[in-house]
Amino acid sequence: MTGWNVGDIPDLDGRVAVVTGANSGLGYVVSRELARKGARVVLACRSGARGSAAVERLVGEVPDAAVEPARLDLGDLGSVRDFAHGLPYERVDLLVNNAGVMALPYGTTADGFETQFGVNHLGHFALTGLLLPALLAAPGARVVTVSSFLHTLANVDPRDLNNVRRYGRWSAYARSKSANLLFTHELARRLAALDGGTDLRAVAAHPGYAETNLQTAGPRAEGRRLAERLMLLANRVVAQPAEAGALPVLYAATAPGVAADSFTGPSFAMWRGAPAPSWRAPWTLDDAMGERLWAASERLTGVTYRGLDAA
Repeated sequence: MTGWNVGDIPDLDGRVAVVTGANSGLGYVVSRELARKGARVVLACRSGARGSAAVERLVGEVPDAAVEPARLDLGDLGSVRDFAHGLPYERVDLLVNNAGVMALPYGTTADGFETQFGVNHLGHFALTGLLLPALLAAPGARVVTVSSFLHTLANVDPRDLNNVRRYGRWSAYARSKSANLLFTHELARRLAALDGGTDLRAVAAHPGYAETNLQTAGPRAEGRRLAERLMLLANRVVAQPAEAGALPVLYAATAPGVAADSFTGPSFAMWRGAPAPSWRAPWTLDDAMGERLWAASERLTGVTYRGLDAA
């Protein structure tokens, strides 16, 4: 995959894609490039106004784009259900679980979950489960879940999924990103064991260090102006642009031959560069932990994956 770029994305005419967190950053770039190749893209955004603005901007860049905004708040399971039930497509060829929050002060979602675990993992777990029939109906469909190289900082703690015993903004973020990879691993394992087989693939990707508004949201929420300025400086000096950070996600979503449960990231030290296989912590490949997290996620969200029983 050396040198792979957006020009290598195959024709996507007739494909339906859903991208979460699509109004800015990686999600916007991924949506734009999928639309440029002919996909019909649903930009799933927490803010309806920002989603509509993103669609207007995208059509300005790709005039023949088939794109539409839809409201989705991953921190509210009611919103996740409303989005899934209101999606007017019988099949979904590509689901990109991209939206996320990072290093926020302690808070809870509308359903009472710690915000980073609730948004980054549980919201996407519920969304994927609710869209599973539409994904299974699309030949060659993929679920791409965006994790982070910072998952290496902490494993999921099954005794404290909501991070209430001892909250640390960065450890909570790392645990949510490890949960993303465990979810991908367990989903891939269950799909492989599905009676009758399926070519639906669950894969993961990460952008390395890409310049987005993710880095500044936490300091801004706490009023830590110095930390916010330092993050802005780091983005300008050492981060790669969102267009480069989106490449591993686009590769995982569209390139032929991407293996189930693969993890794609930048080629240079998981930081920047062309898409390449990325190292992942061994705990994200633990079958027992994946099954345990899966069972807890079904219980917490009330969303079950019908037909994908544990192998």
